[in-house]
Amino acid sequence: MTIALRPSGAALVLFVAVLPIAAQAQTADREAMAAERAAMTKLAWMDGVWRGQAMMQTPAGERRITQTERIGPMLDGDVRVVEGKGFNADGSVGFNALGIISYDPAAEAYTMHSYAQGRAGDFPLTPTDAGYVWTIPAGPATIRYTATLTDGTWTEVGDRIVTGQAPQRFFEMRLTRMGDTAWPTAGGPGAQERKEVGGVR
Repeated sequence: MTIALRPSGAALVLFVAVLPIAAQAQTADREAMAAERAAMTKLAWMDGVWRGQAMMQTPAGERRITQTERIGPMLDGDVRVVEGKGFNADGSVGFNALGIISYDPAAEAYTMHSYAQGRAGDFPLTPTDAGYVWTIPAGPATIRYTATLTDGTWTEVGDRIVTGQAPQRFFEMRLTRMGDTAWPTAGGPGAQERKEVGGVR
């Protein structure tokens, strides 16, 4: 048995009004995408696999780990994906974080979308001539990470900044680039899979 339903006038008007919005949401903004890719080239030096040593100050004292980073573009260069993983002396994972760096052409601003240790947030990032700076608000303080690339070495330091006080350094890492990586785009659908998804065989 079927029941014919007749939409009310208000529902029909709402449906028609939403159609252009839905269509616009599905349309690529190629100008914005081009601006994103151009902006992200400032961070292309990060791409690849990196390895080195990291030191951090904790309530229990100084802690040292072997730090690795793997970085690569996604969305055809619109964003950069960063995974940092630190290993203890016994080989166990002591730290793991994921970041997605993006650029907003409308705001003319970069953002680090960070996920680490059960915490997540969006934080401002600013490319510099030698690297980048990104900051995290922490109550009355600001956590500032400053990265520089010098002679093939990626150095990044973390400082706790409080107005009227000297910066307190709590983190430092020094990495060497080990090589290229196809991550994170590797392993996606190949040409044949893309054809099948599109219904063309």
